[in-house]
Amino acid sequence: MEQYLCPCGYLYNEELGCPSDGIAPGTKFEDIPDDWHCPVCGLTKDYFGSREEIEEAVE
Repeated sequence: MEQYLCPCGYLYNEELGCPSDGIAPGTKFEDIPDDWHCPVCGLTKDYFGSREEIEEAVE
């Protein structure tokens, strides 16, 4: 399962989901509704990047 990082630092972990927003554990990032927002800063999922891709870009 993958992890996706918001610019604010919030990490969406597919394994954990986001139960506080009604997203069940095991929900793939691409299966989250397009109108979902980061629970910390409110940005849409368009602003998130794969944690793996971000780490590779920083190296």
